[in-house]
Amino acid sequence: MEKMEWHIIRLQETRSTNTYLDNLDVETSQQEGCVVITHTQSAGRGQRGNSWEAEPGMNLTFSYLLRPESVAAREQFVLSQAVALAVVDVLSRYAEGFSVKWPNDIYYRDSKIAGILIEHHLSGMNISRTIVGIGLNINQQQFLSDAPNPISLRQITGEEYNLDKILDEVLEATTHRYAQCINNRAVLQSEYALALYRKDGFYTYRDAEGEFSAKIQEVLPEGFLVLCDTDGRVRQYAFKEVAFVI
Repeated sequence: MEKMEWHIIRLQETRSTNTYLDNLDVETSQQEGCVVITHTQSAGRGQRGNSWEAEPGMNLTFSYLLRPESVAAREQFVLSQAVALAVVDVLSRYAEGFSVKWPNDIYYRDSKIAGILIEHHLSGMNISRTIVGIGLNINQQQFLSDAPNPISLRQITGEEYNLDKILDEVLEATTHRYAQCINNRAVLQSEYALALYRKDGFYTYRDAEGEFSAKIQEVLPEGFLVLCDTDGRVRQYAFKEVAFVI
């Protein structure tokens, strides 16, 4: 795989960088590696339809375009692993304690520092294009929304950071992890397992039947979370079918 060429489009304000990039690519096909970053995002979208709070100019809110045509639709979770690990790779240069909360939220201990929204467009059995949206809390010092557990890198370390520098580092790390989707998936999946939030021990979860205590057994290549509860029952979940109780 050739080195990724990143082309950055900077906006003062937009409702959602994912939506902006999606519309832009539909209007005029963009090259893989097109990045849209905004100073102010007025309607950022998270998983499960949630909004994403980001104080203007204090954090990173951006989206980028991939064309992973060699990744089959049924293998799409490998992209989620690559994107999440790239963010953890960078944050881990600044502090210890970061992990990936399945499937791809980024946590510092029990607090959320980054959210990732990945939207795929399919062509037959393969992925024709992928838009990755990342909200990464960097310099914000106070969170006002009702989100239960946000945190920023500045709150963790007490230091202020150059946003462009961290953006460049995330894109560079993404280049490396994205290449592993093509040529080294075994390493990617192994390191994802090692980076998992609550990867060891029993914790409380909630599914349609109620709360229960379980430990993570594995995450399957298709993205399913496999838990083993205190009764020895093995439970398998797709995204949105189970929640961590924090």
